[in-house]
Amino acid sequence: MKIKLFIPLLALLSMYCAQLAAQQNPVATVGNVTSAVINGQQVDITAGNAHVQVMVYTPSVIRVRVDQHELPTDFSYAVVGKIQPVKVQITQDDNRINIVTDSVKAIIRKAPFSVTFITPDGKVINEDEQGLTTSWAERTVTTYKKLQPGERFVGLGEKTGNLDRAGMGYTNWNSDVYGYSVSQDPLYSTIPFYIGIHQGLNYGIFLDNTYQTDFNFGASNNRFSSFAARGGEMNYYFIYHKRLADIINSYTYLTGRMPLPPLWSLGYQQNRYSYYPEAEVLRIAHTLREKRIPADGITLDIHYMDKYQLFTWNKSRFPNPAGMNAELTKLGFKTTVIVDPGIKVEKGAPAYESGLQQDIYLKYPDGLNYTGQVWPGWCNFADFTSPKGRNWWRSQVKFFAESGVSGIWNDMNEFSTWGQKAPDNILFNYDGRPTTHLQAHNVYGLQMIRSSYEGALEHFKERPFVLTRSGYAGLQRYSAIWTGDNRAEEDHMLQGVRLLNSLGLSGVAFTGMDIGGFTGNPTTALYTRWIQLGAFIPYYRNHTALNTRAAEPWTFGEDVLDIARNYISLRYQLLPYLYSTFYEATQTGMPVMRSLAINYTFDAHVFDAAYQNQYEFGRALMIAPFESNKTFAKVYFPEGTWYDFYNDNTIKGGQERAVPLPPDKLPVFVKGGSIIPVQSLIQSTAEQPTDTLTLHVYNGDKPNSFTYYEDDGKSFDYQKGSYYKRMITFDPDRHRISLNAAEGNYRSHFKHIKLILHGFNQTAALTAGTSRLPLQSGTVAFLGAAANTDPQGRTAAPESCPVKYQVVDNKSTLQLFTY
Repeated sequence: MKIKLFIPLLALLSMYCAQLAAQQNPVATVGNVTSAVINGQQVDITAGNAHVQVMVYTPSVIRVRVDQHELPTDFSYAVVGKIQPVKVQITQDDNRINIVTDSVKAIIRKAPFSVTFITPDGKVINEDEQGLTTSWAERTVTTYKKLQPGERFVGLGEKTGNLDRAGMGYTNWNSDVYGYSVSQDPLYSTIPFYIGIHQGLNYGIFLDNTYQTDFNFGASNNRFSSFAARGGEMNYYFIYHKRLADIINSYTYLTGRMPLPPLWSLGYQQNRYSYYPEAEVLRIAHTLREKRIPADGITLDIHYMDKYQLFTWNKSRFPNPAGMNAELTKLGFKTTVIVDPGIKVEKGAPAYESGLQQDIYLKYPDGLNYTGQVWPGWCNFADFTSPKGRNWWRSQVKFFAESGVSGIWNDMNEFSTWGQKAPDNILFNYDGRPTTHLQAHNVYGLQMIRSSYEGALEHFKERPFVLTRSGYAGLQRYSAIWTGDNRAEEDHMLQGVRLLNSLGLSGVAFTGMDIGGFTGNPTTALYTRWIQLGAFIPYYRNHTALNTRAAEPWTFGEDVLDIARNYISLRYQLLPYLYSTFYEATQTGMPVMRSLAINYTFDAHVFDAAYQNQYEFGRALMIAPFESNKTFAKVYFPEGTWYDFYNDNTIKGGQERAVPLPPDKLPVFVKGGSIIPVQSLIQSTAEQPTDTLTLHVYNGDKPNSFTYYEDDGKSFDYQKGSYYKRMITFDPDRHRISLNAAEGNYRSHFKHIKLILHGFNQTAALTAGTSRLPLQSGTVAFLGAAANTDPQGRTAAPESCPVKYQVVDNKSTLQLFTY
């Protein structure tokens, strides 16, 4: 009898000791590796408290998965890039596992488990913090990385703060943040990808986990950086390249790249909350044309709907939507309309009843549909993580196609409800992997824009334009994004620049912010500076809120109208350059707005708070934004030769320079060696420019190239080879400008090329084959003269650049030598 009692007592004692140990150390670590099985390009590891898989994804990308349970079948809404066959050596001994590719080496220590990434020549790129590595505090899993000397951090998507995020912490939980502050976090979207920089090295880490995630870049500690998820597995991709641009390339290989946008979406877009009725919409369109303000889009906010119900038109305000949109088309405008995810609970309403019939709404565990309150009142919400829900939404998009709409603006898709406390126990299909709101929240917006994009592909028949406020990593595959409900304040304009640059560092090239600010009323000076800046932002939309003053360019007086017209016109002349830059984004993931950290990664000046707002717009232009109330400011010029865009004054790189800030001119500079194609002025992309393409070539001391791209700007024929692409190169050592043979079977619109040379002061002529082409001297003004609105004043001549030029036929190949 005593022996029988002894065994249960031992079991109870063992359980007690385990509980006591857990109470003493509630943090569970991975522990020591107990087995490791090499399987091709991956290693499957069992440790004391976890299962681990380390996989070579590409020569420069290594994936690490860790969980306390056996790792489930792989699934991701973000990752679309496939594993590449890689030449890799994986070996192990009693102490460690070595994974070696041509680009990077991973060392996995076994006791305890930890990972270090090093260069082929042995430099530490990134390493787990010894003693912490990866661990769990309740359901939250965190990986701790040792802080390297002088380490900087950039990216992480739509995050406020400085370009360099060192010393800061951030949370990813998509949130509706009306009129957010310049330090607020989180905002609307989640992109858990950042780039670390130290000691001449840079790397990227993408944490693919859709639960709430938290990133610490040395906040409140001097030991580690970390990334954590409030549920699910630790699942991250480590990316190493020598160039930061290549890290973006690899990240967008994983998460996808943007499709070619319709050309009209790169033009100026006029919006407010809200334009109605139909007569007001047409008045805005006609006024833009009468005042010679180039424009391509008008956007309608929620007042176009009948009582804010989706897939309806308010018939008293818009009695004939298709007719109105046909009239706008004749004027050279495309219409974009707003949509929200909430479907009003109203018996007899076609969309609501259709959703009920097809059972596409989010539910509680007891089977009742989740109901939340938004603009129309109490609403149900489509489950976009369900194929059934996405198919239903795609079918509803036909409503807009039949109305002549060309763009879909997805709003409130964080998702937002009044009270901003959607319950944790809402159930989501998650593509056959049922889960709760905790895991699905951050991908809801991504799956909504996926549904809108796929519906538009099906019903619009041409390239659609899709815009979103929310999303997750990979959103660039479906949509442009804008930075939500900003304020009409100086610091918001500059914070907006950093938000867009950070999104660009995080794989999203098509970005914008509300020009002039959404909430509040900008001063005349602020509006002027912002409308200038907008000409150098990928998505150029003027927008303001209900009950604010009108913010169309003519509402701030004739002088402001003149300045706005100048910069919007410049935008349209730069469209060949801009469209080619967007083409580059579709191929490599490089953003249109480029933080100087991309090309000058190890120059400490670009991270200085005084210069962190400067950015490159494509390959050639550097923009220097400043508050509108400043009259002088310092600009930092990185290495190389730089030209003042307006007068060709040259500045040697590697120095600061004080520049004046007149109200009618935004500081813009051109990198030596650059090639900038421009066209004649048009009022809309529905018009054709003249048949001469102007190529501006800036002298420099380094070779450079530019890929010029052209197609019809609207169809998908480019996917069948109907495009015109040619490489243009400048070689200063050989005094040669080359236009290589064009690729594709699209016939260029341009029959002639006007070659304009900047900084070639000693060049008298060009040679093309055996022909000598004398250069003519002249001037070029990128901005028009100020309007003579003061009868007692004088009209100031516009600033201009002294240039030399020659016009040649647009031949299949052309090599021009300067002498």
